[in-house]
Amino acid sequence: MVTKHLARMDLNLLVALQVLMEEQSVTRAAERLYITQPAMSKTLQRLRELFDDPLFIRSGRGLIPTPRATELAVQLPTVLSSVSQLVEKTTFDPQVYDGEMRIMTAEFIAVQVIPTLTRHVIAEAPHMSLTLTSEAGEEARALEDGNLDFAIEIARPYGSEFHVTPLGNFTPAVWMRTGHPLADREKLTLREMLEYPFIQYYLLLSGEVSASVESRFDRELAKLGLSRKKTLVTTQLMTAMDALWQTDCLMMATMHDLKMEGETYGIVRKAYPEELEFDNTVPVVLVQHARTIKSPAHQWVKDQIIGIVQEIKEKAKQAARAR
Repeated sequence: MVTKHLARMDLNLLVALQVLMEEQSVTRAAERLYITQPAMSKTLQRLRELFDDPLFIRSGRGLIPTPRATELAVQLPTVLSSVSQLVEKTTFDPQVYDGEMRIMTAEFIAVQVIPTLTRHVIAEAPHMSLTLTSEAGEEARALEDGNLDFAIEIARPYGSEFHVTPLGNFTPAVWMRTGHPLADREKLTLREMLEYPFIQYYLLLSGEVSASVESRFDRELAKLGLSRKKTLVTTQLMTAMDALWQTDCLMMATMHDLKMEGETYGIVRKAYPEELEFDNTVPVVLVQHARTIKSPAHQWVKDQIIGIVQEIKEKAKQAARAR
């Protein structure tokens, strides 16, 4: 594309030229453009300089177009229509949208949100593709560069270039199999819990995966001069669930998530011991870069995710009231 000439050109001149073509009169063209006749005459002069052609010759019947003007009359409507479509805000139609949405989130959130989101996409946006990952290297850079569209994660400080939508809070809980020796206890104590080995499943990614890496639970134990035995440390949710089901291990998870998996594996959830005095909520947010805030496609996906999470929360409330 040759930008040298375009940089000096006023697109309003093309609009004026189209009106002159239609009216073949400076006076009538000025009236349609709500400018004075002298101003319209100056515009015609600028057009003549731009195209290096008289464009119109005056006659008793008005303005007669030159051959160059006649050529432009064929091309101009298409050009103006394209420019108009370029600047006009279009209505987003998910049925015809053809693109990819890249989402980063941990598996324990993904298994609750993504299957339903996938059903919505199949039904309402059949040409859209979802790409899911549990890690994205430098997450902030990936969101900024467009290699990632959304991140669902535990809330933390963000720069002004990121837009954060709260999705809700998860309540921590102690998980064990139905037949576990502690399953019938109404309340757990730390002493009882620490007699058993633990599975550490990484709810959300936090860097290196290692038994030596401390979770929030480990840090609270350390304040009391205590520690736990970690038998299995993993980012694989199904592996953690199978191991939990087959052993007397305990696992720190959350109270209301993964309801289906909990029922499938016969999982019992218990509240944290009262000895642990810290904020027992985990705020989860949806993060996107400011560059996508005005994107109708991104807003559609965002609305779907928020709606799915709200439905999950409502079902959890109904289940709690039923108990």
